[in-house]
Amino acid sequence: MNSRLPEQGARPIDSGAQEMVGYAVDMAAPDGGARVTLDLDARHINRVGSLHGGIVAMLLDAAAGFAAARHWAADEPDGQAPQLVTVSLNIHYVASADAGRVVAMGRVSGGGRTLSHAAAELRDESGRLLAPGAAEHAAGRGQKPGRFVPQFGRGV
Repeated sequence: MNSRLPEQGARPIDSGAQEMVGYAVDMAAPDGGARVTLDLDARHINRVGSLHGGIVAMLLDAAAGFAAARHWAADEPDGQAPQLVTVSLNIHYVASADAGRVVAMGRVSGGGRTLSHAAAELRDESGRLLAPGAAEHAAGRGQKPGRFVPQFGRGV
């Protein structure tokens, strides 16, 4: 991820994973976070009839990651988010969903120039908590896409 982030509203699809799963990203949260929404259909449901845990992880990771990108972009003179990778993702699965819309909200809770800490929650359309999560992301400033190497210890 190394692109200018939109100030308001929806972000265009920019990854194969996002396109395959079908989630949407909204970068307009007034708290500086990010929102990821998914309208569930048969391709998202596991063999026991509920939202697949891997998709839950993807949504939480995306929400936390876009929040981290937005946070770092605000600190850059050109408004460009540095390329980043998830280095840790922790999830607690507390409830399931089998239909409707789910929403993951991510927000940065700390960090510095090369590491960020973000919290995320996945809720169903009634607001019921499905899974809280926490993620750490590493930023790679000035690196080419696809050849990312985290630069730990440089201005954290």
